[in-house]
Amino acid sequence: MSDWTPEAGTPPASTPDEPVTVEPAADGPSFEPAEPTPLGVVRTPTGHAAVDARLERLADADHLPAYGHVEVYEDVHRGLRSELTSLDERPAAAPGPVPTPSHRTHDTRHDNRS
Repeated sequence: MSDWTPEAGTPPASTPDEPVTVEPAADGPSFEPAEPTPLGVVRTPTGHAAVDARLERLADADHLPAYGHVEVYEDVHRGLRSELTSLDERPAAAPGPVPTPSHRTHDTRHDNRS
């Protein structure tokens, strides 16, 4: 037998015969993930249609959970990189007349010897 008694203000411990009731917390934190919320980032058009289309693709991330953003960002990055790479490529030569070689092999204007 024990002489222990609960301190004042301590709720009595339940015995195995008594049901334990747990009241839900009224305004407790929710552990459910929040719904995706658009960030509202303004995308200013660049004037280059292909780049603008890639930047508009970023809006797709607004409707995805955070773990889905990576795929959108990588896709946009690949597209923008491709556009930048295409700027470094030289344009193909335009078709035109083929230059004909001159029949003169050297300049004879100053070849007069006296």
